[in-house]
This record gives sequence, C-alpha cells and structure tokens, in this order.
Amino acid sequence: MPRMLAVIVVLATAGLGACSGEGRRPVPETVTVAAEPGPPWVSAVRRHHSLAGRIWRPSENAFVDRHEVLAALAKSPFVLVGEKHDNVDHHAIQAWLLARLMAGGRRPTVAFEMLTTDQEARLADYLAAHPRQAAGLGDAVAWGKSGWPDWSTYRPIAQAALDGGAPIVAAGLARKTLRAIAEKGIEALDDGEKGLVGPYRALPPRLALRMKKRIVESHCHMLPAPMIDPMLTVQTVKDAAMAATLVRGGQAAGRDGAVLIAGNGHVRDDLGVPWHLRRMAPGKAVATIGLLEVEEGVDDPSAYAAGFGGGTPPFTFLWFSPRVDNTDPCEKYAEQLRRMGKKRAKP
Repeated sequence: MPRMLAVIVVLATAGLGACSGEGRRPVPETVTVAAEPGPPWVSAVRRHHSLAGRIWRPSENAFVDRHEVLAALAKSPFVLVGEKHDNVDHHAIQAWLLARLMAGGRRPTVAFEMLTTDQEARLADYLAAHPRQAAGLGDAVAWGKSGWPDWSTYRPIAQAALDGGAPIVAAGLARKTLRAIAEKGIEALDDGEKGLVGPYRALPPRLALRMKKRIVESHCHMLPAPMIDPMLTVQTVKDAAMAATLVRGGQAAGRDGAVLIAGNGHVRDDLGVPWHLRRMAPGKAVATIGLLEVEEGVDDPSAYAAGFGGGTPPFTFLWFSPRVDNTDPCEKYAEQLRRMGKKRAKP
C-alpha cells in the first residue's frame, strides 16, 4: 500500500498525462522568447503540418489570430494556459502570451502548477532578494529535484512575469499532502491545509465518471484498478487547490486577476480548475488555452476533441504546435509499469 500511494502521487503530480509522452528531455542550453513564438520551432516533428502555429476557437468553429486571443484574455480575470510539459514551444507561447497580456495593461498574479506549497518560503526569499531575475529561481527552489523538465524551459515564463512586475506563486500541493489525500481523502488535511483548497467540493457523479474515464485512458488502460479512485480524489483536490490559489492571487493588492501555467488536463473547461473557479468566484470570466501537438493526418482542428472525450474541445482556444517526437507514449508507460513491478518484487 505505501508503494502504491507513492506511485499515485508520482503519476498525479504529472497531471493526466502519463500516456501523453510528457517527461524530462534534453533542451537547448539557452531558451529565449521570440517576439512572436514559432516558427522557427524548437520541436522537431511535423513542423510543416497545416495546423502548426494556428489557433482555433471551438465556440465559433473558426481560426483566429493572436490579437483576437489577446483581446479575449484581456477581458478575463482568470487566464489558464495549458501545455505538454516537455514541449519547449509551448513554454515560448506561454511566455509570449503573458508578456503581451501585461504589456496591454493587465496586472495578474502568475501561478505555476509546478511550484508547490513546500517551496513557498524559498520562492519568497529568492524573489525578495532578486525581484527581476528568473535565472536563479530554479536553483533556489531545488527545481532540479522536482522531476519537471529543465528550468531553462520555464524560465522565460517566469522572466516575463517578473519583467511585468507580477508576483509568482505556487499553485501545487506538496507531495506529502498528496500522499495523505491518496490514502485518506480530503479528511487527511488539517484545517490549515484545507484552507489551501478553498471551499472544496468533489465532482458530481456524472463528471467524476468522466474524470475516471480520462484517468484510465490517459494511462493507456494499464493503470491498476485500485489506483483509480485515489487518483480521482488527488486530481480533484489538486484542481481545487489551484483554483483557490488563483482566487487569492486575483484578490491580492494591486492585482486584477490571475494567470495559471499548468498541464492541459488541469485547464480544460469541463473537468479541471475552471469547474472549481466558477464555484469559488461566480460571475468571473475564465479563459482557457489548450496547447496541443499536431497529429499526422489530422488537419481538422475539431477532431482533436477526441483526445478529451469527444464533443467540443473543452477550451476557449486551441493553439497547435509541432511535436517533440513520435515516441509511442503507451509503450513508454508500459515500461514504467514493468520497472515498478520489478521494484515491488524485490525483498
């Protein structure tokens, strides 16, 4: 049981992406933010795909340009920008969006899924001493031990925030907290920890079933059955905690809202952070951007809804990019499970 809980936390920390090919990869030594993100692209696969670099607005079934995206974001107190964690081009887009949003007059708090509550003190100390320097932030919070892709890929986003005078805050929960939730549910949290997730409410049964389906599919139908319910609880609490962070950040002195940097599974409108935000901050507009890698032979943007359960893609905008690689994520995940099995078999 303890090993299973540890596995649940590792998988949940990466979001609903175990089958998406996310993970640590070599990155360029220096990552800079272009005046306009890609092309040229860093990601090597399908750079010339018909959708690469294009933006789709599902509600209108139409392509839009970047200025239309910025105009919509400017009107939304809460802006949630997704990613595939190891795609450097996604981080360049996030940095560009954030910089242009603040250049247009917005003053948000910027929250990162990847930064956790147990890093807050080190984060605050570093920013107090280096209010405009993102380069050393990763070392200050021991980012290299976190399991996320190299800090150099996230640094441009943080630098854009600091250049605009925006506070950077941790939106993720500590692993020990997630482990307790996986074991005992929300009741494992003390009063102080419950405050981190705001007025928490579990997903209603219909949405919970959809989330379970997404958990199973995103783990290539290879996730052991006893892990599914605990992962559902962990993911739901994580989303609620991120929503509560955005609400607090948006209400801070001098702020007019908040921006979240997180995996696509967390920023989707129907099941993720927005569902909790609409409960915690009723009447406040929420804009979401899914950053998606293109697929060979799939040139219809609406077809990408299949990866999110069908219907209308659950984002305000879809922004397409080339792929990092063509590795089959399910083969990679199967190998991870085999390694876990070997470890459990050892005395």
